[in-house]
Amino acid sequence: MRATANGIEICYETFGEPGGRPLLLIMGLGMQMIGWDEDFIGLLVDNGHHVVRFDNRDVGLSSHMPEAPDLMAALGGDTSGASYLLADMADDSAGLLDALGWASAHVVGASMGGMIAQSLAIRHPGRVRTLTSIMSTTGPGVGQPTEAAMAALLTPPSPDREAAAERALASWRVIGSPGYAMDVERVARVAREGYDRAYDPQGVARQLTAILASPDRAEGLRGLTIPALVIHGEDDPLVTPSGGAATADAIPGAKLLTFPGMGHDMPRELWPVFVEAVTELTGRS
Repeated sequence: MRATANGIEICYETFGEPGGRPLLLIMGLGMQMIGWDEDFIGLLVDNGHHVVRFDNRDVGLSSHMPEAPDLMAALGGDTSGASYLLADMADDSAGLLDALGWASAHVVGASMGGMIAQSLAIRHPGRVRTLTSIMSTTGPGVGQPTEAAMAALLTPPSPDREAAAERALASWRVIGSPGYAMDVERVARVAREGYDRAYDPQGVARQLTAILASPDRAEGLRGLTIPALVIHGEDDPLVTPSGGAATADAIPGAKLLTFPGMGHDMPRELWPVFVEAVTELTGRS
């Protein structure tokens, strides 16, 4: 399905009954909505949620921006060429809520999706019932990546479908969860499907530039009055644990759950724990 929101086209999917608790899933940097596994979504649906996942701008089947990114300048500190900010992506999410006819929703964001979810709660506080921020951070001062993780993130684009799968597997070996076996089949399958849907390395560069150009959110988070949950891996090398700790510290009353052996992914073995925690949170509002 497609919706017009904030001046762009957004591709989205719904799961569960309309009478369930509305829950919006926001995915991270360069990841399409298929990064939210349907088995994980099924657990959320089984726990009473009406779930929507969608492609952020510049990935998948949502609108892609025309500007050529200057990622190297942004990495060097000059973010003046950013096509947009995380705030604009938060406004995309608010526009999608409008298109869905949802006055408000429970919002779950992973990595960059957590940053967008935080921005959505700050900019549109009446639209967010509860906030769950997974493996994310408040801004550039905390949660900085290790050198190896940053190198994996900046690996050159893949020339074809199979190379995209190999690139994803190589990246996950660096940033994934050392305490859990990597789901090789799933990582490769999602990479291949993403390549087939829409492969746009420049779009990913624009998203990363938006992250680098966006201001710290800690002060805005201190003004939130909604139930909040922060989930973070204790072995995350891409958004290191200080990012999750800073997020929980900033949001009044937020609950922080950390997991040893979890890196910058969501191991299948932990899905029931995540869903139980999210369900407990959404039941409070």
